[in-house]
Amino acid sequence: MCGIVGAVEQRSPRRDRLIQVMCQTMVHRGPDDQGEYGDDDAAIAMRRLSIIDIAHGAQPAFGENRDVVVVFNGELYNYRALQADLKAKGHELSSDSDTECIPHLYEEYGLDFVSHLRGMFAIAIWDKPRRRLVLVRDRLGKKPLFYRHDAQGVAFASEMNCLLVDARTHRDIDEVALSHYLTYQYVPAPWSIYRSIRKVPPGHLAVFEGGRADVSRYWKLDYSTEGAAGPVAEEDLADELRERLLESVSVRLMSERPLGAFLSGGLDSSAIVAAMSHAASGPVRTFSIGFEEESHNELPFARQVAERYGTEHHEQIVRADALDVLPKIAYMFGEPYADSSAIPSYYLAQMTRESVVVALNGDGGDEALGGYTRYNSFLSSSAPGWGRYARFPSLVARGALSPFAHRSRSAARVRRIASVMAETSPARRYGRLVSYFDQESKERLLSPDLRRRVRSADSYGLLQSVWDDHRGADLVNRVLAMDTYTYLPGDLLPKVDITTMSASLEARSPLLDHTLMEWTASLPGHLKVRDGETKYLFKKALKPWLSDDLIYRRKQGFGVPLDTWLRGPLRPMIEGTLPGGFGVKAGLFDATEVRAIIAQHMGGVNQAPRLYALLMFELWMEGQRSHPAQVPVA
Repeated sequence: MCGIVGAVEQRSPRRDRLIQVMCQTMVHRGPDDQGEYGDDDAAIAMRRLSIIDIAHGAQPAFGENRDVVVVFNGELYNYRALQADLKAKGHELSSDSDTECIPHLYEEYGLDFVSHLRGMFAIAIWDKPRRRLVLVRDRLGKKPLFYRHDAQGVAFASEMNCLLVDARTHRDIDEVALSHYLTYQYVPAPWSIYRSIRKVPPGHLAVFEGGRADVSRYWKLDYSTEGAAGPVAEEDLADELRERLLESVSVRLMSERPLGAFLSGGLDSSAIVAAMSHAASGPVRTFSIGFEEESHNELPFARQVAERYGTEHHEQIVRADALDVLPKIAYMFGEPYADSSAIPSYYLAQMTRESVVVALNGDGGDEALGGYTRYNSFLSSSAPGWGRYARFPSLVARGALSPFAHRSRSAARVRRIASVMAETSPARRYGRLVSYFDQESKERLLSPDLRRRVRSADSYGLLQSVWDDHRGADLVNRVLAMDTYTYLPGDLLPKVDITTMSASLEARSPLLDHTLMEWTASLPGHLKVRDGETKYLFKKALKPWLSDDLIYRRKQGFGVPLDTWLRGPLRPMIEGTLPGGFGVKAGLFDATEVRAIIAQHMGGVNQAPRLYALLMFELWMEGQRSHPAQVPVA
């Protein structure tokens, strides 16, 4: 595990200085070592967090003739099988590291080398004879990879802030990316908040050669379920799911450094801890975060699992007075990011790193197995006969539902339901369900000039394209595909990567093993969500491992009491920052609407997600202003 950087440009003192500063900017990703390579045309480097083959696994790694050079961020869980295959084909390997497999696989299979990898990864390959740079991101997007490609050449990095140390990286805001951020609370790939920087999308590789860039997809899930499960009994499928999860966890226990697990008390992390306890030779170390507010505190459920499996359990309470970390979190992400669960994730990573260097987590269970409660709302609105509600928006407009909307909170809920029902496309209805600023509220927020410039930026179209790309799947699997290709890599995985790597902690996600994901994708939707029951098959599979009261309890999620905090300790920051902040002064946001959103929240209407998105935008901008470029143009 580490961070990688590089630049394809002619050798110069400036280039050498740039690589050094880029590495220093991400030293937290790899505090143990630094490795570099440079020739007349390119330089690549990495910072290493040593976990596998600590003694001999330094990077960069080289091919047979040392003209294929690799830096790598991640872990390959099948590297021993890869080593055996390569040696059988005549390749000579000098270490026991997973990294060294990559240049030899590239020599053997060309760009198809990536299909042989099982793990999480961001990879850069410099093919010196071809003067070709290849950037590859893992299938689900667990490891990030940013790049800048312009007349100056190509530069890449594991973190966006590494690219911003270069004064040649223009910091003009990508207004389309900003529009998407307001909708979803993150900037989706391939955009970044800057027009000059792009992300390699999950499951894609980018080839830079001869001044051209070719970005192409190498993998996607197949959700077509025809004949996939066949006549197999549910009990047998549940047993197979449990065995597949156990195998996925087992291969992720390889480490020469201490290893543990995040335990939220939810179903997914509890399942991971149960599997680890079955696979590991000793007690599992578990780490949990809780809150003083009972409605958001899952520590009692985490303790229940810890006691059942006799884990070495650690806990910490996050209080509102910990919010002074917000500016640091805003800067760490390199662009606006407004999922407030990054707050407890940050503290969880810091606490966990005091005891271990690797932690397994439960990410991906909701997307793979149908865990979000919102799926029931979506399925209800998309079922045959939903059209009988089509008059709902017009009833709201005429005031016919006013008896049900006599309170401000009820009125807001009625308007939201009406906006969802107004959409005729299932994908766009789902967009309404998951959006933070819907189209109407976003138009009120944006200044007239910006609104005109981003009029063609269709945020719901991102979901629509995924929906259209999976026409062969059933309704449940199509909505899972939308989350798997948008929310998961855009929101959840960056949160885990950034918060854990800020603490020099490696996070592993067994439920996101691509072989497990491929199998679950092939299951029909009624085994995932059935009659209002989410994770139907997964819950059956976990009965031998967990108690029914934990399996079937109401889903909470890893959230924070944001609405309360914004009316309390964060209120001065909100009222002192947003009305006269950068967004308003730069002509991006309408000041009257910003003040209205604040007033609505303080008056009792929950506008916490929107206020937090605006706050994190402002804190991100302040952080960027306080960190100017360190390497001048010349």
